[in-house]
Amino acid sequence: MLATVEGYLHRIQRQFHRWALDSRVQWTAKIAACGGSGFFLSAAGLQGGCQPLAMGLILSMTGWRALVAALGAAAGYRLFWGSSGLEGVAWAALGCLMALALGKSGWAEQMPLLLPGFAGVATAVTGLVFLFFQPGGDFPLFLLRVLAAPSAAFFFRRAVLRRDSLTQWICGGIGALALARVGPAPWLGLGYVLSGIFSVWLSFPAAAMAGLGLDLARVTPLPMAAVACAAWFARLLPFQQRWIRSLVPGAAYLGIMGLCGVWDLRPLPGLVLGGMLGYCLPPRPDAIHRRGETGVVQVRLEMTAGILAYTQRLLLEMGEAAVDEEALLHRAVSRACGTCVNRESCQEQQRLSLEALHDPESFTCRRPGDIQGELRRSRERLRFLRADRQRRQEYRSALVQQYQFLSVFLRQLSDQLTRQGEHRTPVYRVEVSARSRGKGQTNGDRCMAFAGTGCRFYVLLCDGMGTGLGAAQAGQSTAELLRQMLTAGFPPEHAFRSINSILALRGQAGAATLDLAEVRLDSGRVTLYKWGAAPSWLLKPSGAEKIGTATPPPGICVADTRELVIRLSLRRGEMLILLSDGVEAGECLRHGSSGPVPPGVLAERLLEECGLSEDDATVAVLRLQLRQPST
Repeated sequence: MLATVEGYLHRIQRQFHRWALDSRVQWTAKIAACGGSGFFLSAAGLQGGCQPLAMGLILSMTGWRALVAALGAAAGYRLFWGSSGLEGVAWAALGCLMALALGKSGWAEQMPLLLPGFAGVATAVTGLVFLFFQPGGDFPLFLLRVLAAPSAAFFFRRAVLRRDSLTQWICGGIGALALARVGPAPWLGLGYVLSGIFSVWLSFPAAAMAGLGLDLARVTPLPMAAVACAAWFARLLPFQQRWIRSLVPGAAYLGIMGLCGVWDLRPLPGLVLGGMLGYCLPPRPDAIHRRGETGVVQVRLEMTAGILAYTQRLLLEMGEAAVDEEALLHRAVSRACGTCVNRESCQEQQRLSLEALHDPESFTCRRPGDIQGELRRSRERLRFLRADRQRRQEYRSALVQQYQFLSVFLRQLSDQLTRQGEHRTPVYRVEVSARSRGKGQTNGDRCMAFAGTGCRFYVLLCDGMGTGLGAAQAGQSTAELLRQMLTAGFPPEHAFRSINSILALRGQAGAATLDLAEVRLDSGRVTLYKWGAAPSWLLKPSGAEKIGTATPPPGICVADTRELVIRLSLRRGEMLILLSDGVEAGECLRHGSSGPVPPGVLAERLLEECGLSEDDATVAVLRLQLRQPST
């Protein structure tokens, strides 16, 4: 279920990026944004009446944008407020006329208070006119409108010219206020969706202002500002899966609802949908602010990771041209029939199809030798083109994997910079003993034990297939490259698949097998990664247990990954035994002594009693010991 949700979110995210590159979609989005913003701002209501916020937006625009926004606002006032929205239609018309009259004259820039002053005067005049023709009107509402119109014009104009953060936060709160009572269904308000987007996508003040706008609209008795703030802080938690942050607004709302004891589930669908949309939107580099000595480095790492992820998406969306079989068939016909005297009156050419390209012997004519020879050559050409196309797909898959791995690694590294003070103390120490014996001039098995990042310790057994110098070189190079990746902090899953891609692209499928034990010194847990390696054994006081099964070695295919991941524990004195394919230790372990044996003694005994004579043999035994306080 979780994997399905993650797949849907990534698919929507790729679709958003694809639309962003289309010029027609960009123009449609601009028109929809102008008209939609005026339409939805007309829905803003305070004290039970409409507000002239849309006129402030119209005055901040020029040309066709102001006209489109005015049309959207006029339609919104009539739709949302009925006959009482006629005053809003007048506001939209006056704002549009003023925006078109000023145009690009520059008066608005020279006199910053011109547009806010016009908005206040226009609102006051229209309000007095409607109060005169409709006696008994709400005078406090009239005063509120006279104050709201110039404020909206000031902030929207400032947002267009300066684009400072404070103004954008306030405009976001105004947008949440306007969308608070708008939605396709009573249980899906657009204001809640906007608040969820801000909580996941934007900064803390923007999320808080969106929640405050919902509180001013009084759409729910729950404090939405507190929900937005809690959701923003909760998204900073180090989730194992980043997409879980999209569910944070809904979880924060459930928590606030439980604390307040007020049960109102209507905002929940909108907050969950907004969180998912906020996760799918591209990251905003200008919204990333980091402080301290590592702030600049962290921002650069996050931006680089975003670039690598975007490059990966572009490569995934790039289509591969199919092999043109019709062109191959036409070329064969032109070569074979070009010198035939019957080519003008030949009836056999009309029934020539692609089936003849796949089976040249099935097609006959007056000169079968010529046409069948050309068809056979075209068929071989088709096989070559298909094989070449498959190789290019493997190359692209390998490149896409590397971009993905590097993007994830850089994001994890950036997250770790903010947690420099979180150092876990090792509780255990690793006792490792390895014994190896080569049957040729050189040994193809390579066993390494080294420390990783944090409380990680690795024991690696790499078996170069076969014997002799070639197996030794393959095992040594593969083990050394994997050791460098793990020492740098690369995740083992990504390191294994990088090795698989390298072996596949170099044409060295099955050149080496990989057997890796990742030991967590703080918890005593072990994660065993196996790809093509022989089964391992877990030696317990109660007996021996076989771990893993035989799988194909790495390097066979780039897209298909067949590594085994097994999780176990060594906290109770168990011993883990890694073996190369030159050791058959099953019978020895099942019938051997169950008493405590040092790892070195056990490795030596298994190598002498169970090592095969025709292959290299290596045994690595590891167990955990509690660290002494002085160690």
